[in-house]
Amino acid sequence: MVTPVVTVVVPTLAADDALAECLGALAKQTFEPFEVIVVDNSGSRRAKADDPRVRIISNGWNAGFGAAINQGVRASESRYIATLNDDAVADSRWLEKLVLAAEARPRAGMFASEVRLAWSGKLDSAGMLIAADGSSKQRGHGEEPAKFSGERDALLPSGSAALYRRKMLDEVGLFDESYFLYCEDTDLGLRGRWAGWECAYVPGAIVEHRYSHSAGRSTPLKAYYVERNRLYTAVKNFTLTMGFTAAPVTAARYFWHFVYMLAGRGKAAEFREAGFSAALLPFLVWRAQAAALFRLPRLLRERRRIRRGARITSREFKALLKKYSISARRVAEL
Repeated sequence: MVTPVVTVVVPTLAADDALAECLGALAKQTFEPFEVIVVDNSGSRRAKADDPRVRIISNGWNAGFGAAINQGVRASESRYIATLNDDAVADSRWLEKLVLAAEARPRAGMFASEVRLAWSGKLDSAGMLIAADGSSKQRGHGEEPAKFSGERDALLPSGSAALYRRKMLDEVGLFDESYFLYCEDTDLGLRGRWAGWECAYVPGAIVEHRYSHSAGRSTPLKAYYVERNRLYTAVKNFTLTMGFTAAPVTAARYFWHFVYMLAGRGKAAEFREAGFSAALLPFLVWRAQAAALFRLPRLLRERRRIRRGARITSREFKALLKKYSISARRVAEL
């Protein structure tokens, strides 16, 4: 049996018709050989597949996004790992385009897809951007794909549709399973960057993504994990001087969240429109900060480990993040 070049890992919680559509699109890929590992977090073995290239790992509980991806990585031997959300439909040349880019750029350990908002023609993600407080957002969200067609690089990919070189994962480690949901792709990407790996953007590696189909667009669960995990990411990956500037940027982001909520725009407004009280948000922020403080000793150990493996200087890392930065105001607006 030929060892697959690529393993596509698809975590699923709903294991519904969206997953069937996702797997149907993967069955039409022009690239060979590859395999698919579906990691079923539904707890009820709902995921089904008829394609012999598809294996299913069933968990008795929701292990989280990062843990599910890691299960797929450990169960495979491929030299490339692709991650794909179960609510994403890949173009038939998606893997072909990604692997061609990977073979052409041996110093790149991460490859960002052209992720589009499902059937809208607009971008969901052309890689990721990061704010000075650790908040991360999709580059190009809601914009025309043509605007980024000439880009060759990105800071890091969105885990909704990405390709990773196994050599990089062996070196820097897999997804941090303590994140459970959200921002684990940002953490992994920054760890890869500290280790000197590049990230390529691959226009034409198209995926149509039903944004937040699985976990919902704005919920207390999402608000909590996004806030907690951006703190995890900043503590683990930011330099000391960057840490000092994070607090005022966070305050500015909270201010703009409030302003845009009153104007009926942004995530805070979306939170209210979903039927949740705005008064819940400060509690979720406090809870996220308390959780990060509780885990601080472990985060600091991880920080030291990342620095020991660093192949770029703090100045180079800061310049990289500045190049792919997003303002606190823009984070609140999106």
